[in-house]
Amino acid sequence: MRLFSYVVTHDTGFAPNPFFGHCTLACCKPRIRMTAEPGDWIVGLTRKSLGSRIVYALCVEDEPLRFEDYWRDGRFRSKRPNRRTGRTIDKAGDNIYEPLGGGRFRQLPSTHSHGCSEDPNTKKRDLAGRFVLVGTKFVYFGSRPVELPDGLECLIVGRGHKCRFSQGTITAFEQWISRFTTGMHAPPTKWPQDDVSWERWRASL
Repeated sequence: MRLFSYVVTHDTGFAPNPFFGHCTLACCKPRIRMTAEPGDWIVGLTRKSLGSRIVYALCVEDEPLRFEDYWRDGRFRSKRPNRRTGRTIDKAGDNIYEPLGGGRFRQLPSTHSHGCSEDPNTKKRDLAGRFVLVGTKFVYFGSRPVELPDGLECLIVGRGHKCRFSQGTITAFEQWISRFTTGMHAPPTKWPQDDVSWERWRASL
């Protein structure tokens, strides 16, 4: 079991995507997605200038999914981006790579595209991660990030990510995060105030 920590530079509900009962990391952080395994924890923090607070914590419960399987799995159909509904929760979908066969993919209009045109840079980086991380055991604080408790300051990271933590640190983190109810505790940081579509997935406190 390992623990990964990194900085969430853009908390929009896209990466991670905490909606529809599963927290998923399908885009960004390719090196984490390439190596994380079931039982590992992924912890996203705010920038140091914002206090290095916890934005979310995800326990990878399932085997990481290949993009083809993520697209075809009915559990994640709601995570395909849909800009026609007008709801931010639908626009934020991270299931954005439609398999075309032969290892090729189409990037859907999404947070990572140029409008209706693909963005080759984000596409290359996303697909380089090879896998999508999935879990129902997660805590998402979003726009109300929580301070790291004493003793866990070692999770603070600048660029890239950290993953070399002692078993004692991992155990202490698991014990601490288990005090919070699973699910969403607040909307993403960049979220319209009048859009309450996220509240259906609010944690039952």
